[in-house]
Amino acid sequence: MQHIHRLTHSAIAGAAMLLFSTSLFPAPTLALLREKHPQPTIVRWDERRSGCTASRSEDGKLQYGLWTDDLGITLSIDSQELEKAHRRHEPFFAAFFHIRYRGRDQLPIDPSAFALEFVNHFKVAQPALDPDRFAQKVQNDADELDYQTAREIEKHPEQKAAKEAYARGFQKDTAELVEFVGRYSLRPARLDPANSEISGWVFFSTKSRWIGSWKKQEEFLLTVPLDGKIYQFPFNLPPKPGELMLRKRE
Repeated sequence: MQHIHRLTHSAIAGAAMLLFSTSLFPAPTLALLREKHPQPTIVRWDERRSGCTASRSEDGKLQYGLWTDDLGITLSIDSQELEKAHRRHEPFFAAFFHIRYRGRDQLPIDPSAFALEFVNHFKVAQPALDPDRFAQKVQNDADELDYQTAREIEKHPEQKAAKEAYARGFQKDTAELVEFVGRYSLRPARLDPANSEISGWVFFSTKSRWIGSWKKQEEFLLTVPLDGKIYQFPFNLPPKPGELMLRKRE
């Protein structure tokens, strides 16, 4: 019994010592953790913000420009992108970027870090598609269609003309998309004073269990991490009349 009492007394003394030591040397606070791992600065496009512009080109492209001291990003979106995405064999969302760097160092560009958030669909954020893997998937789907078409024609030879016509159209669209993705996608790069500009398309999948049918007007948030900051472009599709009217600045 005395042995148990001595153990209990030792445990209480140890707990007291631990409490005393933690009072003198408290655990890292949330503030200290934030200092060690600071959150990236968010630069959000806002028409009222200096350096932010919006316009609409003659071909229906919506253009959003965001300029800081040494970096300029122009985002271009087709005003009919929602309709086009819905009609594509492989549903995806396309965005065109033009990035210009005016700094003296190097600026790494990593399109795989870009993300598109579907605000009206549980804020699902889709990462940018890898261009080569995307093109390969599109080609694989076309090859699979050819295989399935051949099997269906064997079972229903009377449908040969219609099924072959559909397969030819599918293959044509596939070839054009694969070539476009391979030639015009935005690729990883490093900008510097000698190579200060880059442009290209970035693609995002619209296939997700959380993304349902499109609403009359969709709200999006496109995020672009660059140089330790996160640049955000909020936009709506299709735009309402007057949404892209620029507020003149002096």
